[in-house]
Amino acid sequence: MDAVLARAEQWRAEGEEVALATVVATRRSAPRPLGSKLAVTASGRMFGSVSGGCVEADVAERAKAVLGGAGPEVVSYGIADDEAWSVGLPCGGEIDVFVEPFAGAPPIERGTSYVVVSGDKAGERWHDDTPTRTELRGEVFVEAVAPPPRLVAVGAGDIAEALCALAKPLGWRTVVVDPRAGLATRERVPSADEIVVKWPDELDVDADTALVSLVHEERIDIPALKRGVDGGAFYVGALGSRRAQEKRREHLGDLLDQVRGPVGLDLGGETPSEIALEILAEMLAVQKNRVVALA
Repeated sequence: MDAVLARAEQWRAEGEEVALATVVATRRSAPRPLGSKLAVTASGRMFGSVSGGCVEADVAERAKAVLGGAGPEVVSYGIADDEAWSVGLPCGGEIDVFVEPFAGAPPIERGTSYVVVSGDKAGERWHDDTPTRTELRGEVFVEAVAPPPRLVAVGAGDIAEALCALAKPLGWRTVVVDPRAGLATRERVPSADEIVVKWPDELDVDADTALVSLVHEERIDIPALKRGVDGGAFYVGALGSRRAQEKRREHLGDLLDQVRGPVGLDLGGETPSEIALEILAEMLAVQKNRVVALA
């Protein structure tokens, strides 16, 4: 779940009333992308951002008004001027922010579509169970809610732990896989969301998965890489030298052309944390379509 939605859910569970502000339109050099969110409680707690600090205070006041019964609204913010500098955008961009009461995040399943309608009835129920034919005129903001990327690190060790710790703030789900029960322990990888003791060829891999092999044992390394490629992972990488990478070709053949290795961006990293940063940076670049060519 999105970190802001998760925090909003937490606050609701604590008995707080929560409003949610979402960026639904941007123009020119907007400070935050579409879909950026800010959660605000009636008591004034805030989490997230819609502008990087430029208009959050005003949005928070509007959120409190919404919780007080004012009703959902779409608010436009533009270039700051001398009289309204506190609620403007010095960067020269423009954003529209939809402010609504937060009623809880539904269990959104893969393949289900949701539409958020703004207008005179923004935030209100606009369709009941009776079959009807409706024509909508105006703009519709559609937000695709996808599952978080999943980082699968094969091999429980220092680099796997560093990877998991770095990936958490990005909202990635982290899984460490190692068939060696003596190594796949919470003590070795405390930051992992999940530790799986199984052979990597049994892994569940899909297009939301980034898989990296951090082991030198061929019985683990080769099946892991093959599973990543066959499963359609958006990123498959392997730790090791160029010589080690070419040796893998004896087992993987042309599949190796889809495996990044030596893994990670070349930033000169030497420590486990530095190597993990190189790996995660490359994963993120691939996910954001910033890296095209394989090494």
